[in-house]
Amino acid sequence: MSHEHHNHGAERFSDRTLLWTVVMNLGLSVFEFIAGIVSGSVALMADALHNTNDAGALLIAYIARRIAKKGADEKFTFGYRRAELIGAMIQLTALILVGLYLVYEAVRRFFEPEPLQGGWIMAAAGIALFVDVVTAWLLWAMSKGNLNVKAAFLHNLTDAGASVAVLIGGAAIFWLDWTWVDPVLTLTIAGYILYMSFSMLRITSRILMEGTPLDLSLDEIAQAIRATEGIHDVHHLHVWELDEHHRALEAHVVLSANESNRSKCRHHLKHMLAGQFHISHSTLELEDPNDEKPCQEQDLVFRH
Repeated sequence: MSHEHHNHGAERFSDRTLLWTVVMNLGLSVFEFIAGIVSGSVALMADALHNTNDAGALLIAYIARRIAKKGADEKFTFGYRRAELIGAMIQLTALILVGLYLVYEAVRRFFEPEPLQGGWIMAAAGIALFVDVVTAWLLWAMSKGNLNVKAAFLHNLTDAGASVAVLIGGAAIFWLDWTWVDPVLTLTIAGYILYMSFSMLRITSRILMEGTPLDLSLDEIAQAIRATEGIHDVHHLHVWELDEHHRALEAHVVLSANESNRSKCRHHLKHMLAGQFHISHSTLELEDPNDEKPCQEQDLVFRH
């Protein structure tokens, strides 16, 4: 009971942490927008836009976490665990749009330069860096094993790096009058945003599309099943991820001709799949060798 109470307390603390990070990032965004307008810095405005997106992303992460905690029901028999993946997909899509807009704005500033105030840029970037580091620190522990929160955590890491770059750029503008640094920094920030977003988008999309986990090989799973005592063959083999922590498998397993203990075979297979491949949910249809196999046009079939 004490352990369960501790877990619920930790979850409530995590939810409150997400809400506080939303408030912090919204406040920072307003400040940076004002500072960007005053200083004329597109890089500072880019950082403000990025922080606004982060605040929205963190709010989505909070809502998705709340939804994902709901148990299975008649409408969603696997539960709502994929809500966090949908939240991550929304975050990443929005971040890609932000990155593309920053590219456009940076290129425009090369051809239409504007006067900049390096002192304002440095002050705003310094405050932004402090808020980004605090937010990333709050999210770090929550980001382990959770794509939804990890997306938000990476957003803030990106922000921290961007704030450092803007701080250095502000110094170059203030002391050296290098106004070209501002759009160059914006392009750098945008490039990093797009790179990280597309990388995480591929992972999230693969899970939502029920793709085979990257670290698993269907051939190896099929060979391991055939090597199990009492098993002759396997077909209709499918493996996918329900979310980041739960893998599922379904397969038609053909028993050996002399095997009669179906319960033992099923137990051995489930134990092997869980231990060797970390597949926690498996649905196995056991068949006798002389059973007529149905049409397999739409299925992957693995044979000797």
